[in-house]
Amino acid sequence: MRRSIIDHLVIVSPTLAAGAQLVERQLGVSMQQGGNHPRMSTHNLLLRLGDCFYLEVIAPDPLAPKPRRPRWFGLDKLNAQASPRLAHWVARTEFLDAADEELQSAFGVIEPMNRGELSWSISIHTDGQLPLDGVVPSLIDWGDSKPPAQRLDEKGCQLQRLEIFHPEPGAVEHHLEMIGFCGPVKVIRNDQYGLRSYIETPDGLKIL
Repeated sequence: MRRSIIDHLVIVSPTLAAGAQLVERQLGVSMQQGGNHPRMSTHNLLLRLGDCFYLEVIAPDPLAPKPRRPRWFGLDKLNAQASPRLAHWVARTEFLDAADEELQSAFGVIEPMNRGELSWSISIHTDGQLPLDGVVPSLIDWGDSKPPAQRLDEKGCQLQRLEIFHPEPGAVEHHLEMIGFCGPVKVIRNDQYGLRSYIETPDGLKIL
């Protein structure tokens, strides 16, 4: 049976600077340089959230040519005045190279990606949009690569839990059951879609 855990949280932002400011304001720590994603014309910043988890700020790369396809994480919908926000999360899973049609229909087509020396497989919807408006995770399989959380500097931050808000919790829970998910996630009925993370920091528990 497939097993999955949280890999990372995703803040989408029109610029890396705006995303970094949000994290510093909310959590009181600075982010670490990530890198570029040539196929998507995006770049990122990272923050370790413990041994297994991390936080990513991702934005369009203004120095890269416009991609021939929609950017991932719904980034093409952001305008220059958009506020950075916790929009999505990614679950680390197994055997994505053997993902069947049902899994790819629910989570997106499995594609190879790379950034520097890292390589991985990830689920991406062809239109670039997020599954269930971001509350259902994308799936990632790091293969032989060491996951980024283990490579990042320790900043004293630890993800405690993630809350998922959705008008039909059963739909979210069904997706999580499909991937054998286990982790500090709670699905809550709410009229609005959304995510809320609780992160222990050097200055105490913070909400993002």
